[in-house]
Amino acid sequence: MKRLLITVCTYNELENIRLLVPELREAAPEADILVIDDNSPDGTSAAVEKFAATDPRVKLMARAEKLGLGAATLAGFEYAIQNKYELLVNLDADFSHPPKFIPHIVKLSETCDVAIGSRYVPGGDIVGWSLMRHFMSRSINIYTRLLLGMKTRDNSGSYRCYNVCRLAEIDWTRTLSKGYAFFEEVLYRCRRAGCTFGETPITFEDRRFGETKISTKECVIALWVIFRLSLQRIVGTPVKHANK
Repeated sequence: MKRLLITVCTYNELENIRLLVPELREAAPEADILVIDDNSPDGTSAAVEKFAATDPRVKLMARAEKLGLGAATLAGFEYAIQNKYELLVNLDADFSHPPKFIPHIVKLSETCDVAIGSRYVPGGDIVGWSLMRHFMSRSINIYTRLLLGMKTRDNSGSYRCYNVCRLAEIDWTRTLSKGYAFFEEVLYRCRRAGCTFGETPITFEDRRFGETKISTKECVIALWVIFRLSLQRIVGTPVKHANK
């Protein structure tokens, strides 16, 4: 069985993380779980430390300040590469990505480099969204496919399984996004590096506790980052390490 790391990025997710870690352990008993916390003032790190005290396969990466979702996810990539994991599953901390889909996503990763838990393939669904949020999500995915040449349907979600050896080929120091455009950028850089993709349906649920951290400002920044990436695509800016 391949070495599997599950990464969860958190900021003020105390109520969710208390319930999420046991569900992750049930869904993937063989996995290591890494929580990357951006100095949450609500005690998220302390809750993870309690799990780690009784389960050595639960690990905390406590960062000194809030550096953004993209930077936190990259820290998870770097940890997986340095510690020689073979697979990395990333998902949100708020239960919008039910852990029960992890086995399906991991299974799909046997046939592709990046396996995506997708809302937008047959069998996928979204529960609890307003019409405006549906419109925004569909629009950003269409925009991404048009500007970046992506064929995948769900480019903005973070519920994915990566083959770590392919992540190690990419020069992540070139990353433009620190926020929610990061996940579109990851797929773009993976595609440019020659990765293969697959999508398996998931049901996306609205968060259990807390409030969404997506703002209008983040949406505008995402559109700008994707446009900049499209310019890089036109000029052929490299994505791999120079020695790859």
